[in-house]
Amino acid sequence: SSLLENNDGVYNKIVHVFAFCDGKLVIVNDGSEHWTPVGGHVESGETYDEAAIREVKEESNMEVLSIEFIGVQDVYEEKGISRQARYFCIVEPHGPFVSDPDGEIMEIKFIEPSEYKENFDWGETGERIMQKALELKKKYLS
Repeated sequence: SSLLENNDGVYNKIVHVFAFCDGKLVIVNDGSEHWTPVGGHVESGETYDEAAIREVKEESNMEVLSIEFIGVQDVYEEKGISRQARYFCIVEPHGPFVSDPDGEIMEIKFIEPSEYKENFDWGETGERIMQKALELKKKYLS
C-alpha cells in the first residue's frame, strides 16, 4: 500500500494480523495474561505484507490463504514514529501449533470475533479495525 512506502521518521515497523480460521479469530499469548492478534516487527528488507504473512506462519503455524491490508496507524513517540500496519486474512493450519521459532508465543486460541474485547481491548481504534476485518471476512465468504 502507498500508505506504507514513505518511512521518513519511522523507527519501528509493526504488523498486526486479524487472522480468521473457520470463522474464528486467531489470537496469541506470550505467556503473560495478554492476548493479541498475531503480529510483530517488520524485518530489514521485508515489506509489511511479507512480515504479516511470516508472522502468521511463525506465531500460529497457519498458512495465509488470502490477505488484505486494513490500514495503518502511526504512533508518535519520543524516538520517532512507530508505524503499525493492520491486516485481515483467512488462514488454515499447517499442523498443530507447537512453538514460535522466536520463543515469544506460548499459546494460540480461536475465539468468536464478538469476544475479542474480553481478550484484548484497543479502544475505539480496535473497534474500527475489527469492524473492517469483519466486513472483509463477510466479503471473502460471499
